[in-house]
Amino acid sequence: MSAPAIIVKHSTVTGGSVPRADELLTTEALRFVASLQRRFGGRRNALLARRQARREEIARTGRLDFLPETADVRAADWQVAQAPPALRDRRVEITGPADRKMTINALNSGAKVWLADFEDASAPTWHNVVAHQLNLIDAYERRIDFSTAEGKTYALRPDEELATVVMRPRGWHLDERHILVDGQPAAGALVDFGLYFFHNAARLLDRGLGPYFYLPKIEGHLEARLWNDVFVAAQDLLDIPRGSIRATVLIETVTAAFEMDEILYELREHASGLNAGRWDYLFSIVKNFRDAGDAFVLPDRNAVTMTAPFMRAYTELLVRTCHRRGAYAIGGMAAIIPSRRDAAANATALAKVRDDKDREAGDGFDGSWVAHPDLVPVCRDAFDAVLGERPHQLERTRDEVEVTVDQLLDVASAGGSPTSAGLHGAVGVGLRYLEAWLRGYGAVAVFGLMEDVATAEISRSQVWQWINNGVVLSDSGDKVTADLVRRLVVDELGALREDLGDAGFEAGRWTAARDLFLKVALADDFVDFLTLPGYELLD
Repeated sequence: MSAPAIIVKHSTVTGGSVPRADELLTTEALRFVASLQRRFGGRRNALLARRQARREEIARTGRLDFLPETADVRAADWQVAQAPPALRDRRVEITGPADRKMTINALNSGAKVWLADFEDASAPTWHNVVAHQLNLIDAYERRIDFSTAEGKTYALRPDEELATVVMRPRGWHLDERHILVDGQPAAGALVDFGLYFFHNAARLLDRGLGPYFYLPKIEGHLEARLWNDVFVAAQDLLDIPRGSIRATVLIETVTAAFEMDEILYELREHASGLNAGRWDYLFSIVKNFRDAGDAFVLPDRNAVTMTAPFMRAYTELLVRTCHRRGAYAIGGMAAIIPSRRDAAANATALAKVRDDKDREAGDGFDGSWVAHPDLVPVCRDAFDAVLGERPHQLERTRDEVEVTVDQLLDVASAGGSPTSAGLHGAVGVGLRYLEAWLRGYGAVAVFGLMEDVATAEISRSQVWQWINNGVVLSDSGDKVTADLVRRLVVDELGALREDLGDAGFEAGRWTAARDLFLKVALADDFVDFLTLPGYELLD
């Protein structure tokens, strides 16, 4: 049932009824969001158009390069603001959506930081947009609890140090259609940021913390400049001291990898670090170089490890850039879900995670991500072994690292090749994830990994790339075609129906997931983000 629209001076809330929404969507909070939208919405739209123009230039040249017009920024000697006390030790960061159970588990996990995710790990249903904000407010007031249908209860541990929250709003490309400003949908990024900042900035500062953010999907320094201007305006509007905000930027697009210095420079009063976002980075390579030929065709996604030379170049440049500028370098996701039933399989999985975190700590990262509380000790041990009692390793400036354009773009250095198992995996992950996402779940366990939108994006984009480059699978000799993919989808759904039973299958959103997957994997024109058509299917 839809709730009556809330109208605040040409701002309208059209979303359905969500319990306690009135506590969040106050007149003052909506006015604040509207002021940000009116001031910055036009610039956001212009930057989205600029993305398309840049993509067309990449298609024409098949090339990217460091920007000549910002060479002076890269050459100059400057640093970002010093990190506040709560962000000086980031050796373990856990990620996940701000649903009630995850909020409690993440804060209790023993991680130094929790990335409270309103982006790739959260399907942007209206219920989630509202309820997850309320969960964070409840957590800060220490009045949050949760009980399962089976009677298991969850609560914050009293008198223990909780993880520091770093909130991730949606990227610039997504709208929030349930909040209209002057008749137009507000930017999802400004809605998420604005509601969180309005309700929590002063509350957090009173507790010796602050409003900390992860910024996703940035494609260049001008988008970082927009965020910085939003931060300045928001602090001024609410009389919050400038510099209270701290932002960590995910370098998860290939274009941003060529502007890391510039991104930190634009945010330098508010910057605290950069993060290496693996799957979105690969997705961005496919998206930007999709018509650049065989040299940019990726093998099976699991074959592209962080030790591939072009991925090593990207991460080593990130660490060098961060430490030169006094910013933290945060490593990538360990998405493995530990097994509590199979000790041997669990030991193997944990060993892989440990190897990954040992490599990151040894390379100079200051911390890294995990997706499950059981992985927190593994990550912590890896960084403890390198850091000891130090909170970070900013002193490791990695001056010996020299990364060239050719190294960053040497995708062929990954080796490997597309296989039938890889194609089956892409279809299987894509369908299973999208079905859950359409039901409102953004972090989804699939085949032993915690998947989010980024892994669905790389799955469908690889299918698109293989079809449009006439890839022949190395193990079967089959050419990847739209018809082959459609047959695999039919087979996959048939197996799922058999496993779930007719009633269980029909209770899900498998038909809609099939249609969405085929749309974004088989379309003649590459869809920039699957969440754009997918959003129209959400409540």
